[in-house]
Amino acid sequence: MTRSNTRSGTSTILIVLLIIFTFPIWIGLAGGLFGLVMGLIGAAIGIVAGVFGALVGGIGSAFGGMFGWHGSFGCNTLLAVALVFVIVMLAKSTSRKQ
Repeated sequence: MTRSNTRSGTSTILIVLLIIFTFPIWIGLAGGLFGLVMGLIGAAIGIVAGVFGALVGGIGSAFGGMFGWHGSFGCNTLLAVALVFVIVMLAKSTSRKQ
């Protein structure tokens, strides 16, 4: 063996040992970054869901104020007619496009 082969073999062993001994550090950093990214994605989904819930609540409140809807399951006849009308109009508009 020549002297340069011994040095490259020693440096390879040192690199492998360095990777093995520092494994807990870099795997922890990778896991922390993954958790951070997933947390930010979850927060974005939560914000979108909250805005959607606020819109649905606002629409429900508007219908409740206009048609006198009281309580969770109580319903005015005018509200039922209006909802059926909206469903029929949406069905007709989608059938015309096809």
